[in-house]
Amino acid sequence: MNTILLSELIKTSVRAQAQFQSQWEPQAASDDLNSISNATAILQSLEERLKENYPFFHPRYAGQMLKPPHPIAIAAYLMAMQINPNNHALDGGPATAKLEMDVVKKIAAMFGYTSYLGHLASNGTIANLEALWVAKSIHPLKKIAFSKNAHYTHQRMCEVIGAQYVVLDSFNDLEKKIREHSIGTIVVTIGTTATGTVEPLHKIVPIAQKMNVRIHADAAYGGFFALLAQSSEKLIEPLPFLSLTDVDSIVVDPHKHGLQPYGCGCILFRDTEVGKFYKHDSPYTYFTSKELHLGEISLECSRPGAAAAALWATLEYLPLHADDGLGRILSQTRKAALNFSKLLSTSKKLCEYTPPDLDIVTYFPRTKIFSASNVQRASEKIFSDLMEHPTRPLYLATMNVESDMIKQQYSEFKTDVPVTKILRSVLMKPEHLDFVPSMFKQIEEYCENNF
Repeated sequence: MNTILLSELIKTSVRAQAQFQSQWEPQAASDDLNSISNATAILQSLEERLKENYPFFHPRYAGQMLKPPHPIAIAAYLMAMQINPNNHALDGGPATAKLEMDVVKKIAAMFGYTSYLGHLASNGTIANLEALWVAKSIHPLKKIAFSKNAHYTHQRMCEVIGAQYVVLDSFNDLEKKIREHSIGTIVVTIGTTATGTVEPLHKIVPIAQKMNVRIHADAAYGGFFALLAQSSEKLIEPLPFLSLTDVDSIVVDPHKHGLQPYGCGCILFRDTEVGKFYKHDSPYTYFTSKELHLGEISLECSRPGAAAAALWATLEYLPLHADDGLGRILSQTRKAALNFSKLLSTSKKLCEYTPPDLDIVTYFPRTKIFSASNVQRASEKIFSDLMEHPTRPLYLATMNVESDMIKQQYSEFKTDVPVTKILRSVLMKPEHLDFVPSMFKQIEEYCENNF
């Protein structure tokens, strides 16, 4: 991150709000900030505590789905945060509510929605909760289905709202499963959080339409890759993304590939009539305007208007275009994963677990005794030793997979334990594109010297 640029943007944010506040007569300070030296000392103490963080900003961090927001998002969030608007009602955030409607319209257009109901949410979990709550409201006696690869919170959220659910091993024989389990809504994941796998939405849509079953697309991680489906470069399989226009609801997380601060999710419904499920009355809000208040279509009450301001500024700076703007950044992260995958295909020391659909790569060392237990021990050693490297630390992640899944790809693999821990890297920073060759070389050299 260009810290000089960020510093200038922050100065602009603070100056803008100082000018805004100067329009009113001065008042006695009520914030009790009467000791600059004490406040500075506290912030210096905080600075020391924050040093315990991993370098999420650097390409050497390729562990989890973490990276800093874009500088313009930080500056815009700070600018609006000084006002601290609440986007629940137009009374609490008249300006930022309009910004929220603007960005939601842009996101809806990215998915091909022309008529929709939607808003920002605290995160993808809450956005998905709303989608499942509406699904249960529409079909109270039918089950919500999702695959075993879906995010674990779907099962948890069904339990929270009292919805019946079924976990599918696969989407094969889907018509039969819909009848057997009395399914009313199918959750399809566009970018699983473990491997980034895009489930076959384009194959599921016609079956669901035939069986009169709703589809919810959990595109929290992979949703913004819909831009690449329109790109002149064919970097992804476009069909699942082009089918998003046909689903009943979509969730996407701007705080992942949308370069936003935590937390910022988004929920969209294709049918505007689902707003009836949100209908409620509040005796002390919704008075300043007869227009729609976002709190009238949201399960949450208080929501930061600053999040809408940050996303609006980011999408002005990096429009939702296929070959430039945000699309250009996504193409770099996708190419990073493809390049890593290509290197794996030629390696004698590392094996690929599954080819990447987006920008997450999964792999493991080829040990001399090629067994699940040995691969697990080696993966754990790679993970810990590279992270502790004195001059070139590398931060990866691990994940557990069924040993039989590896056996299906590598017949010589011995499944002496049922679960194998392997390596996983999230290459979601554009800087990873240039860093992948040296990153891969460091991992491979470590394997050559140790296994």
